[in-house]
Amino acid sequence: MLRSLWIAKTGMDAEQFNLDVITNNLANSQTTAFKRVQPMFQDLLYTTLRTAGSASNAQNLLPTGLQIGAGAAVTSTERNNIQGTLIQTGNQLDVAIQGNGFFQIQLADGTLAYTRNGQFSKSATGQIVTQSGNVVAGAGVIPANATSITINQAGLVQYTLQGNQTAIQAGQITMANFVNPAGLFALGGGNFIPTPASGTAQNNIAGTNGMGTTNQYYIEQSNVNVAEELVNLIAAQRAYEINTRAVTASDQILQRVSNMGQ
Repeated sequence: MLRSLWIAKTGMDAEQFNLDVITNNLANSQTTAFKRVQPMFQDLLYTTLRTAGSASNAQNLLPTGLQIGAGAAVTSTERNNIQGTLIQTGNQLDVAIQGNGFFQIQLADGTLAYTRNGQFSKSATGQIVTQSGNVVAGAGVIPANATSITINQAGLVQYTLQGNQTAIQAGQITMANFVNPAGLFALGGGNFIPTPASGTAQNNIAGTNGMGTTNQYYIEQSNVNVAEELVNLIAAQRAYEINTRAVTASDQILQRVSNMGQ
């Protein structure tokens, strides 16, 4: 069996994965606070036929070696955590983070998770929740007769009642950051949970200790550059096609070899 068939196969597998990642980025180009993902590649093990520096004869050493690679593989997917553009919505429960950090939320099973998607709403019980119904930690409860809600850059949530302009504090949004945000595990829905690679959540007030500020009436757009992803898509498609041609060429060689015995 020709080694080139299997080498080309690893290239096709890697580029298929690359295409999947790129199309997912494009599909989420309008998803609030979505972060672009990039696959990372590495070459596979080498078969060494001749070692560099070995003796070619009694007096001479070989200046270079002779090795044949086994192809390529995807080793990881790296999330680009660069902030997306903030856009104004006019919705008093839309909140965007300017800078580092995540909103801490509580999932239905009680697990603490983290998100940058600040498209919040008010539940039937007055809690501030995400679009999936997860409670925003620390935000407190807003009564049904509240006439306005304000969220300052420190995440302080206040409301006023009809006939009373005195602001009443409901709570303060719990913010968190991580030593390595790229190591967070994505649950989907813009939610993440910590892993040993990300480190544990470090809670701080928005705007302090390197934490970003909370900006009411804004949401964060995806950081996907559609034009860049389309270029990457074309490059991945071409790379896949080149590997299929290598498979075809190897197959033709095998056909000719098999025909020689007839």
